[in-house]
Formats: sequence, structure tokens, C-alpha cells
Amino acid sequence: MSEKNREGKRTARERLAIEREKQKARERRRRTMIVAAAVVGVLGLAAVVGVIAANAGKDEEETAGPVVAPKGAMGKDGLAIPVGQESAKSTLTIWEDFRCPACANFENMYRATIHELVDKGQLKVEYHLATIIDGNMGGTGSVRAANAAACAQDAGKFTPYHDVLFQNQPQETDDAFAENSKLLELAGKVEGLKTPAFEACVNDGKHDSWVARSNEAFQKGGFRGTPTVLLDGKDIFGDQKNPLTPAKLKQLVEAANK
Repeated sequence: MSEKNREGKRTARERLAIEREKQKARERRRRTMIVAAAVVGVLGLAAVVGVIAANAGKDEEETAGPVVAPKGAMGKDGLAIPVGQESAKSTLTIWEDFRCPACANFENMYRATIHELVDKGQLKVEYHLATIIDGNMGGTGSVRAANAAACAQDAGKFTPYHDVLFQNQPQETDDAFAENSKLLELAGKVEGLKTPAFEACVNDGKHDSWVARSNEAFQKGGFRGTPTVLLDGKDIFGDQKNPLTPAKLKQLVEAANK
């Protein structure tokens, strides 16, 4: 066999090997898409948002600077914002992202029940803030809104501002919360919140590093996504076979308080 023929066969083998590798890569992508489609079918749209979110944002750069927790933050590394009486017998732990549509759906459905139980002294809530939608969709709205909420906690106005943010949540693809001016505009809906101290806190990103630390804790926590809702440490939200309702939440909390 001539050297030219041997070279031609060697080149053909190399092309075939390359094509095989491309085919393997295509097959891996196809299997991944099939698995993702199966998840959609089993969990439903809202749950899928959480599943996807739980695996996103892992490549975000950590914010530099000292970690400054908001006033009254508690728990490990001071990452929980508490609401309600410490003496309440039941604790609701909520992981949320202000850009997360499923979180807004949860808040709009359960807000009145949670407020009622907190006001009765039967429930205390520990809010944890995540920024996974920034990782999914791009942008900084999750981070900016979380910092602003932490600034509202400094001012003793976390709950009403938290509610205003979810009640005015933009579309997931609209990074409106990335603009501090928008966050300050919404602060005007909370009586007594929009002060020079609050504005400086928002504009300076006072709690940005704390927000990054909180999101890191979420990523390491192994949660399926946002919202993650735990009652006395037990995950009570997202089970399609035994769905939570406001009435059921009220029943669980009242039973614990008997």
C-alpha cells in the first residue's frame, strides 16, 4: 500500500472518530432533554421552576466586602430574618427569591394566613433570601432586591416591604429590580421606610455580601428550589400528592399550639 493510501485511510479514520464523538455528545444532550421533560411532567410548572433554580447560580461571583448582617438577623451566620414572637410554638422557615414567580405565587396565596398566625402569636417565620433567578436568567435584580429587603429590616420595616416587593414583582425576564431607583420607588409604598438612611443602604449595597453568603447557604443546603417552606423543620410545600393549602397550614399550626 502506498504512503498516500495509508495517509488517506488514517485521515478517514480520524474523521470517523471525530464524528463518533460528535454523535455521543448529541446523544448525551438528547438524554438530558428527555430527563428534563420527564421532570416537567411529574412536578408541574411551579415545581420545575424550583428544581431548575436549585441548580442555577452556582457560577455567580461572590460579592467582595465585609459581611454585614441586617439588624436582628439570627440563626447560623445570622442569615435568617425573624418575624413574629420568639415564644411562638411553631416556626415556618421560608427560602425565597424576590424574582422567583413561584415564590410570588406562594406569597399571594399564603400571605394572609401567615400574617394571621403571626399576629396571634402562634407562628414565627424565619426568612432566608436566595438569588438563584439572577443565575438562571442573568441580571442582578435578585441581589438588589434582597439587599433592599435587608435594609428594610434595619429600619424595622421588613415585612411590609417584603410584601410590597412580591406584590409588585416584574416578569421573570424583566430585571426591573436591578435598578435601585425602582426599589426606592416601591419603598415609598411603606410608611416611614424611605429615609436617607434607607436610601444610602440600598444605593451602597450595604448587605450585598450578606446576601451572597445567604445564597451560598441555600446552594449548600440541598434544597430543591424556591420557595422552600419548612414547618418546624419539615418540608411541607411542593408535595404534589399531598399539596399544602392555607387551611391546612392553619390547621397544622393550630394543632401544634394546643
